[in-house]
Amino acid sequence: MEGQTLTPNKEREVDRPSGWGMLAVTIVLVVAGVALIIIGTEWLVLAGVVLIVASVVLMRGFFALEPNEARVIVLFGAYKGTVRKGGFHWANPFYSNGPTVKATPGGRAAQPMGPSAGGKSSGPQRAPRKFPRYKISVRARTLNGERLKVNDKRGNPVEIAAVVVWRVNDTAQAVFDVDDFEVYVETQSETALRHLASSYTYDHGEETEITLRSNVDEVSQALKNELGERLARAGVVVEEARLTHLAYAPEIAQAMLRRQQAEAIIDARTKIVHGAVSMVEMALHDLSEKGVIDFDPERKAAMISNLMVVLCGEAEVHPVVNTGTLYN
Repeated sequence: MEGQTLTPNKEREVDRPSGWGMLAVTIVLVVAGVALIIIGTEWLVLAGVVLIVASVVLMRGFFALEPNEARVIVLFGAYKGTVRKGGFHWANPFYSNGPTVKATPGGRAAQPMGPSAGGKSSGPQRAPRKFPRYKISVRARTLNGERLKVNDKRGNPVEIAAVVVWRVNDTAQAVFDVDDFEVYVETQSETALRHLASSYTYDHGEETEITLRSNVDEVSQALKNELGERLARAGVVVEEARLTHLAYAPEIAQAMLRRQQAEAIIDARTKIVHGAVSMVEMALHDLSEKGVIDFDPERKAAMISNLMVVLCGEAEVHPVVNTGTLYN
């Protein structure tokens, strides 16, 4: 049986009236109810109690939003919109106050077992509402990921970590399309980072190949794009994603360090030899062109040998003065 495709929710921004006017109304109702109760007539006392109860119910509709904070409005299970305007507001007092996260073994919302009489456990406790009154922060947030040990494209174990700057863009998707959007962001960030590390080599790729160490900007952009695709389902946008740690795993770090040192020595030697050959060629050409001396093949070979030793040797060269000729 094929699974049903979930239809993504879409945020609808709505406006709710200021709460100051309704606050004055509730105060008037409370004062009127108290006055009727004080008068003492049976029907007036009943009316006063009704007014006070009504005022208490109306007070449940007050809520305040800070800048870059939103409230998702849900009435008896139906999504009615999102309030994004900051300030003091009043809305239908029967709007939902948000789901209660139940404690689960090993879960993030799990709470310790509460003691009861006799020292026995009273069972799982309900955790506080994670998003009271469906208030969601739409500010930018930073996720500083832990170091992960993964294998790169060539199978070498590496340690990698990243920092992700994200924010909620669509509150309806964040609340209704995933179970917990904060946990979703953490899980998908780790999954994307593992996939990214296995898609590139740590270093020493082909000539035009992107590597983790040498192409940090390109790799970070690839991570940002992949996270954007993964987190779009939760109504989350990624502002920035960058690698914060990249190194070989400890078990191969020393071997890789020796390889890097050997490659560095080879590169340096190659440049030295290339420069020495160019200098010898230039010296022989200038001596021949200016007619300083004519070299036969044997003298030219000796000259080249001596110059290469001087230019390429690491130790200090001690010249030997020849008082004769090359042929004696």
